[in-house]
Amino acid sequence: MQHGLVSVVNVPKPHKVVATTEDGHQVPFSILQEIYEAYVCFLRRCDEYFLCQYSPPPDIHSVGEHINYEIEIYLSSVQDPKEKRLKQSIFNCLLKRETCITGCNNMNEVDLLELGSYTELQGGNIVLPSGYSSILRPLSGQIPQKSILTKCPVKKIHWKRKKTFTGLETVDEHSENEDSDDSEKTVTEVPTAGGALRGASVESNSSSNCDYPSGNVRVDCEDGRVFHAAHVICTIPLGVLKHTHKTLFDPELPQFKQESIENLMFGTVDKIYLEYERPFLSADISEVMLLWNDDKRDMHTCTEEELASEAYLSKNWYKKIYSFAKVTDTLLLGWVSGREAEYMETLSHEAVAEKCTEILRSFLQDPYVPKPKRCVCTSWKSQEFTGGAYTSIPVGATQEDIENLAQPLYATPQAMKPAILFAGEHTHSSFYSTVHGAYLSGRTAAQYLLANDEPDEMIIMESDGSDLSAWIQGIALD
Repeated sequence: MQHGLVSVVNVPKPHKVVATTEDGHQVPFSILQEIYEAYVCFLRRCDEYFLCQYSPPPDIHSVGEHINYEIEIYLSSVQDPKEKRLKQSIFNCLLKRETCITGCNNMNEVDLLELGSYTELQGGNIVLPSGYSSILRPLSGQIPQKSILTKCPVKKIHWKRKKTFTGLETVDEHSENEDSDDSEKTVTEVPTAGGALRGASVESNSSSNCDYPSGNVRVDCEDGRVFHAAHVICTIPLGVLKHTHKTLFDPELPQFKQESIENLMFGTVDKIYLEYERPFLSADISEVMLLWNDDKRDMHTCTEEELASEAYLSKNWYKKIYSFAKVTDTLLLGWVSGREAEYMETLSHEAVAEKCTEILRSFLQDPYVPKPKRCVCTSWKSQEFTGGAYTSIPVGATQEDIENLAQPLYATPQAMKPAILFAGEHTHSSFYSTVHGAYLSGRTAAQYLLANDEPDEMIIMESDGSDLSAWIQGIALD
């Protein structure tokens, strides 16, 4: 609000969702509402396991299994097979939507007992009219331009170094008993493709012999530049850590951290934007839900390998798009997740636009739906510095894995401050997968370094949304 990025006055837009089947049949709103309310109830029940002591039914370990178990019971009383199929297709649509919210391929991958570890920050969701860069501008305004380096990928972070006659050298991980969980001090959490250096100096090439304080961090970049710093805040996304953690850190990260990086899931979620010359949807419609006729037999007879194959995905990827929502009268947004999103990233934007036009013409039963003048798709999985969209907790992983990622690393057991702190959405134990989780975790890490040097326990800003909630309160956003 201070920087004019969001408006305090929010005029609610008319919000009318229509749900249609592949042959253009529009579902009565009462049925849509009934199924949505049942679904929300099933999802809330999944949430409760995290805080409650009772156990789920035997052999049910994932959110998907639990919800499908409840759907089966719910639909068992529906006699008419046509009505049953229709209601099942609405549930399927809502489950696809959930994969985009959670960041996974299928809700069967998401751990049932951990779902409730995620906390909703009050105040609704805000879309910034001028994009995320509009947040970065005021936040980085005080930082000298020359202090922000872009296009300078990091090759290696030497974080455990000791003094030798020739200067500082990285400790040989095999020469010490190296499970560097030296401290119980913990910090929470944010992701970008970079990191922040505190007390940094730079040299043009190889490591210098300057007398840096013991335990200093050395960061080697791809272009040969070398940076020395007292501390590093590492905000590299989980998707990148999954691919590079073995080679990026020297010595390697402690075993508990490596295991948590591997345990957690970094799913793919992509957006498809379709821009039109002129509006073609009724002015009062805000979203069209797509009720695909998902052939259950097809799903059950195919093996996991077949469902992941190019042959299957090329014919079915678009069936993962669960709706097209209006951003403006001439801009539509579709979401797609998981393997189907990964497949979509390999297609040209023209091919995606063509398929989406086909879908809209079929579901709206209107052969005159225009082709978009522009189609823009995200590609989070194939981007080198993201490797996916955001973090979720798969079956077998726990909230503790996120806490492990947030643990700072100390160069020596005596060190007052960590050599490396970690931040990013993947390090916030209750706001993972969100921008506010990322923001709060980065701020927490910085405050830790700026705090007095007493070796007191780090105060974890668990769900400190106080500064955010304060200004979000009073903005009623849908």
